[in-house]
Amino acid sequence: MNELDFKNKAVLVVGGSSGIGNGIAHAFLERDAAVHVWGTRAKASDYDGVEGSDLNGLAYAQVDVGDRAQVAAAAGPPALDVLVLCQGTVVYRRGEFEPEGWDRVMAVNLDSLMACAMKFHDMLAARKGVIIIVSSVSGYTSNRGNPAYAASKAGAVSLTKTLGEAWARDGIRVVGLAPGLVDTKLTKVTTEHPERREGALRAIPLGRMGTPGDMAGAALFLASPLAAYVVGQTLIVDGGLSL
Repeated sequence: MNELDFKNKAVLVVGGSSGIGNGIAHAFLERDAAVHVWGTRAKASDYDGVEGSDLNGLAYAQVDVGDRAQVAAAAGPPALDVLVLCQGTVVYRRGEFEPEGWDRVMAVNLDSLMACAMKFHDMLAARKGVIIIVSSVSGYTSNRGNPAYAASKAGAVSLTKTLGEAWARDGIRVVGLAPGLVDTKLTKVTTEHPERREGALRAIPLGRMGTPGDMAGAALFLASPLAAYVVGQTLIVDGGLSL
């Protein structure tokens, strides 16, 4: 028996149109799952040529999860075994200190986690499914330029614990994944600035940034029977950055 085989399993990756979410989506697809992704652009072809985006083989739908009404109205797959909540946004240049920036980041990074989890609760309970909440190592430290991002990710870690306890008896296993520095569109402010990039790499014991593939490996483990006794915990995958 291959415990990393997801044949006949249905997976939805919210935020799976690019970056870490896209890497996770393709990891499940490569293991024979039927994979659905939600993104913000109108159609899959709108991601053609976007770095870190490959929607081949994935069922795509446009849903702005920062809008509760859109989450409520979204059709979703007919059945679901694994829900990966990988949505995220950030506002730079101290924009998160302003109400508009704060509200947008919190809506996408935290409020929508609960909205999506509640939407698919019954479907996941029926299949003894798994929810993976993707947060960040920023949820464990301060982030002086991005208060909403840090607070929302800390909230995601706490929500993982709470839903893990609350829903275990419903047959839903809720777990978390906290990436470190991964080269995606959200981290370009660091990765495309030579001095910041060098400083960041010096702080990572493994000496390299993470990849979407690194995060995908952890997600596969968390969703598999190999992690059957893991509940409410967030796995930090950061190359040692947070040590």
